[in-house]
Amino acid sequence: MSIRVLLVDDQQLVRTGFRMILADEEGIEVVGEAANGRDAVKAAAELRPDVIVMDLRMPEMDGLEATRLLVGEEGDAGPRILILTTFDADEHVVEALRAGASGFLLKDVPPADFAKAIRIVASGEALLAPSVTRRLLGRFAQLSVPADGTHAKRIGELTERELEVLEFVAMGLSNREIAERLTIAEPTVKTHVSHMLIKLDLRDRTQLVVLAYEAGLVRPGGAPIPQQGRTADG
Repeated sequence: MSIRVLLVDDQQLVRTGFRMILADEEGIEVVGEAANGRDAVKAAAELRPDVIVMDLRMPEMDGLEATRLLVGEEGDAGPRILILTTFDADEHVVEALRAGASGFLLKDVPPADFAKAIRIVASGEALLAPSVTRRLLGRFAQLSVPADGTHAKRIGELTERELEVLEFVAMGLSNREIAERLTIAEPTVKTHVSHMLIKLDLRDRTQLVVLAYEAGLVRPGGAPIPQQGRTADG
């Protein structure tokens, strides 16, 4: 079955360009367009897309608020949201990831990477581009760390091996790269990630990364914090 895509951007030219890129992609079908977040929420209810390609900065309702509404209403049963932004240092990207978006791309992404990103997100994986995502999270995720240590307490529910895997996930490594670092099988890494998502009640891998930063498990820039440098409940 084709991946059903809804394109959301306030610029007609951008939407047309993306539609043309996807027109020749086998297994991907653009089912609709919207020019703002309010129309996107309505279109999503009518068209039931698998993936929503969502701009952040739009009139009437921006992409951040639309993402919150869409994820809040349907959770894991809803469409996967792929955020588009012109700015690789936009703090609203991190807020969108917190809200439940499955990843993000810059608007100057090469056509082949755009189609690949849609397939990745549609498969249920999170789209993490280490060169940009790590920098964004390192710059902004620490701005709203809960003072009561809530995230650190949640991290404390994980096993030692799960903590190791989480550190590497937060550094932007793939399952294969993590398996090589820890000398374990790639399916084992995938199992650890799945268990963490269940334990922490998180939607996907992207939210694991945000939590790791907010809990202080890794430093801005992606470096793990040494064991002796962590708090007692971290």
